[in-house]
Amino acid sequence: MKSLLILSALALAHGYAAADSMDPVNAHGWNTSAELGAISTSGNTVGTSVTGKIDAKQELHNWSNEYILSGYFKDEQVTNDEGQQVRERSAQRYAASAKAAYKLLHDEHGKLYALATHVDDKFGAYTRYSTIGVGYGTQIYQSDTHTLDVEVGPGYFRGVRSPTETENGPTVRGAALLKWKLSDSAQFSQNVIVERGTDNIHSMAETALRTKINSTMQMKAAFNIRSDTNVPADKKNTDTQTSVTLVYSF
Repeated sequence: MKSLLILSALALAHGYAAADSMDPVNAHGWNTSAELGAISTSGNTVGTSVTGKIDAKQELHNWSNEYILSGYFKDEQVTNDEGQQVRERSAQRYAASAKAAYKLLHDEHGKLYALATHVDDKFGAYTRYSTIGVGYGTQIYQSDTHTLDVEVGPGYFRGVRSPTETENGPTVRGAALLKWKLSDSAQFSQNVIVERGTDNIHSMAETALRTKINSTMQMKAAFNIRSDTNVPADKKNTDTQTSVTLVYSF
């Protein structure tokens, strides 16, 4: 399935050419993108899954801010103990984050940032996971086709495993974002975030391929991984999600 999505996106990339860049170009002001994907099945398998995300970036003279909202849910038709077919929620996750970064005058790409994140995952190893943090970020590599941005800094987290089990403590956060411009109409990206606490390593990664449809619309094929090293006995360490979404930039 993952191979099919990637091959389909590559085919579009080679079959369509555009002169505009893949990323928003407003040097100052707002650059916002909204993406949405949905799958509905019927017949022998009945279910619905929806994933969406809003990513708003604000560029000011001294500040670079970003606000992200995302959600994912999945409903399936199952047979209960009485033999009746009912709809059942099998996945439900909502996430929000805000980051403010101050641009350093003596460093062309350097920024000091503060961030806050919150995830509500009904079926995850942590039903709620919140973090705050500060740190330093910069772009360590740039070429005509590649950029690599990194961040590092301390933070604090609070995680809820069940109504009666809560964890909290300091963390060290590291992040890296690689962008590879394949052509004027296609871009590959790899985003990795790792938060190391005293008893758990919380990590997230997204591998994505975007292809341009027109000046405002793109198709995005992505593979997401969320992982925790310390989870309850009835939970798995890693959750994955493969998606194809339409992205509208404005």
